Amino acid sequence: MKRILVYSIAVFVLFAQSLYAQQNMRQNAQTVEADSAIRISIKLYDKTMYYTSDAQNNPVLVHVSIVNQGQNTFRFKLADDRAFSLDFTAFNARGIKLAQTDNLIRKRTTGQTVYFREISLDPEEEYAFIVNLKDYLNIVQPAVYYFELSFYPELYKSKYNALVSNRLSLEINPDPGIAASVLVPVDYDTGTILKPEAIAPDKVIEQTIIARQKSLWDQFFLYMDIESIYTKNEINKRKYAAASEQERITMLSNFKKNMASANIDSDIAAIPELFSIEKTAYTKNEGTVTVLEWFKYPTFKEKKRYTYFVRLRDGIWRIYDYTVDNLGTE
Repeated sequence: MKRILVYSIAVFVLFAQSLYAQQNMRQNAQTVEADSAIRISIKLYDKTMYYTSDAQNNPVLVHVSIVNQGQNTFRFKLADDRAFSLDFTAFNARGIKLAQTDNLIRKRTTGQTVYFREISLDPEEEYAFIVNLKDYLNIVQPAVYYFELSFYPELYKSKYNALVSNRLSLEINPDPGIAASVLVPVDYDTGTILKPEAIAPDKVIEQTIIARQKSLWDQFFLYMDIESIYTKNEINKRKYAAASEQERITMLSNFKKNMASANIDSDIAAIPELFSIEKTAYTKNEGTVTVLEWFKYPTFKEKKRYTYFVRLRDGIWRIYDYTVDNLGTE
């Protein structure tokens, strides 16, 4: 009799476990089905220039949309403070992940009451709102970033149950003040901003050499792809490849300053007494200009042949490389 009772209990336990497992499977299947029917999408709220400045003066506004594409009602919780309902993840082109803001971390690690609303979306209904990306991520360096959103239907405490949005790209520019002082060339005689013109390759080289003869550095750099010139040197190339976006801006700025102050020995910055354009050849997007240049020393003159390599970008020919051949002395 005892054996029969024990056997019956064992059968009952196994039956109960089987029912529980089947129920869990059905619930998990329903959850997966519900999640796949919900579309989380993001887009930039307005098309404008974005800068590294503080979040209040230069926000990156993101439009967040939650759409029920299923056939059942979708219910979720939405915190009044959106920091407890969603996250942003962003990477730069080198795969480096952006850190969260100190304010966001402080909110989530400090004990506080989280107020929220329960929202129901019927099939084909949408709920949307706008948030500032800079409230979630530290964006301190100019670069191109790729970001996406994770939405938590049961709030941040259940963050492992997340719905992920589409991915967007975002270009962050240096602050206008920094860009103006570092990147914008100025004509010191008139105070006007210099702009490259759509002139022929030989004219580009002629104006560049004349600007060097007159020590007009902004005009000298006007038609130059300074990044390509800087990375001609293998050591510079390796350092540049490993640097952040802000470090790269600083490297190029220092390179130009050092060239202008003669702190580095650069053939392209040497000052010829005379020059003569020997040959110009170019296709639709690439070209070369060969120039004979004479350099005066106390007791002799040195003759060299410079070959400047240019390419067309946005209608402007720019110098991206060069070679120098010594032709002897006179």
